[in-house]
Amino acid sequence: MNTPAIVADTGAGAGQPARIDPTARRWLLASLVAVWLGTAAVSAAGLHAQGRDLLLAAGLQSDFWIAALILGGAAADVAVGLWLWWRPGRPAYATALALMGAMTVLATLLLPALWLDPLGRLLKNLPIAATLCVLWRADGEHTS
Repeated sequence: MNTPAIVADTGAGAGQPARIDPTARRWLLASLVAVWLGTAAVSAAGLHAQGRDLLLAAGLQSDFWIAALILGGAAADVAVGLWLWWRPGRPAYATALALMGAMTVLATLLLPALWLDPLGRLLKNLPIAATLCVLWRADGEHTS
């Protein structure tokens, strides 16, 4: 079975855009959109569930600020998810990476033990960051 490479070496050297198989690119983008929109839906629907429990464990006691953080994060997730869906490109990838980085730093400061979670709550951000970096590099001047 001969499957195409996801990322092809352009032979142009460092700093040149890589080429991604168009089908692989669509799958990568679809998975990122699912992560951001799915996370937003779960966060907003479970306003008084895991997110609240995590913030309480981090020492936050105000119901107002807990709800504001959860709904603010969900709104940011929706914005990034829709941007990745409708206008994928370098600005969207950079924004998604920055948002994920900010949320990861905040989670690390509040609850560093999340890095040791057996389900990999924060570790999962590493392959997402790698995917965003690959897409960013491959896009070069291309946006779709």
